[in-house]
Amino acid sequence: MEPFGKYCSGVIPLDRTNVDTDAIIPKQFLKSVERSGFGDNLFDAWRYLDQGEPGQDCSARPVAPGFVLNQKRYRDARILLARDNFGCGSSREHAVWALRDYGIRTVIAPSFADIFFNNCFKNGLLPVSLPVADIDRLFDLAQGDDGLNLEVDLERQTLTTGEGRVYRFELDEFKQHCLIEGLDDIALTLRYESDILAYEESRRAQMPWLFEDIT
Repeated sequence: MEPFGKYCSGVIPLDRTNVDTDAIIPKQFLKSVERSGFGDNLFDAWRYLDQGEPGQDCSARPVAPGFVLNQKRYRDARILLARDNFGCGSSREHAVWALRDYGIRTVIAPSFADIFFNNCFKNGLLPVSLPVADIDRLFDLAQGDDGLNLEVDLERQTLTTGEGRVYRFELDEFKQHCLIEGLDDIALTLRYESDILAYEESRRAQMPWLFEDIT
C-alpha cells in the first residue's frame, strides 16, 4: 500500500447525502477481485448517460455534463467533499477501490458508514470527519468561482486552505500510523514473519503428524 504523505489538491464537491456504495461503484462491476480498473466506473450511473458494463471502453460513452466529475475544473482534484453518511449501503470494498483507482486520496464528510470507514484505512484512503458547519463552509468555497485547494497533512491531522485557514480532525493513532507507513493488514502481519515461521517450526517439531502429507 502506498504510504500517505502530505499533499495539496483541489476539492471535488459532491453535494449529496447518504451516498451508498452501489452509487460509488454499481453492482455489475463487482465481478473482479483486483483492486485496479474501477476508476473509469466511479459513480458510473451518475457520471454517464448509459449503463456501463465491465471491461467497456468508457472514452466514447455519453457523459452527464452536470455531474461534478465531468466538470473540467474538478477533473484533476484528489479530495472528495461529501455530506452525511457517506459510504452507506453494502459492505463492498470495491467502493474504496474505485475511489482510489480514480485517484482520490481523501474523503471529507460529516459522517461515514462504519464498514466503509474501516475499509478506507485498508486501502490507503483517508476519511476525514468534520462538523457540519465546517463542511458547509468548505462547500461554499469549493463551489465558488475560485474553487478550493487544501493541503492535507495527516501527521499534523490538519486541512489547510490557500488562505491559511486550518481545519483540524481527529484520527485513531494506530490508523494514522498505518496510513503514513503504507501498512495494510497483510503488511502488518508480515512484520511478524519471523515469529510466525518460528511458531510453525515449533509446532512441526511438537506434532509432526499434523504436517504429514496424506494422499
